[in-house]
Amino acid sequence: MKIAVSSQGRDVTSEVDPRFGRAKYILVVETDTGEVEMLDNSKNADALRGAGIQTAAWVADQGATALITGHCGPNAFDVLKKAGIRVANNASGTVKQVVADFLDGKLPTTDKADVQGGW
Repeated sequence: MKIAVSSQGRDVTSEVDPRFGRAKYILVVETDTGEVEMLDNSKNADALRGAGIQTAAWVADQGATALITGHCGPNAFDVLKKAGIRVANNASGTVKQVVADFLDGKLPTTDKADVQGGW
């Protein structure tokens, strides 16, 4: 399973970034192998508009089946939902810990965005 996580740093010991589309990095963790792919999201993080949509499209292109983040806006959420990606909001802690929590069922997914667009 591939799980994308908004991250403040480049590795799994980094803290979750509370903002999805404007996160500094997105890490995609392959839970079967432990392999981690990193997106430097600075281009999207600094965008005037569409940061969440562009970041969500990249996550979908990576084949992720779930996203863990602090908050996800409605436009990004719609892209993720259409791609069949489950979203778990309100995550905090390290990337490694939230992935473990998600796999253990301690971090539920949601059926809607939890912040307004442009948050």
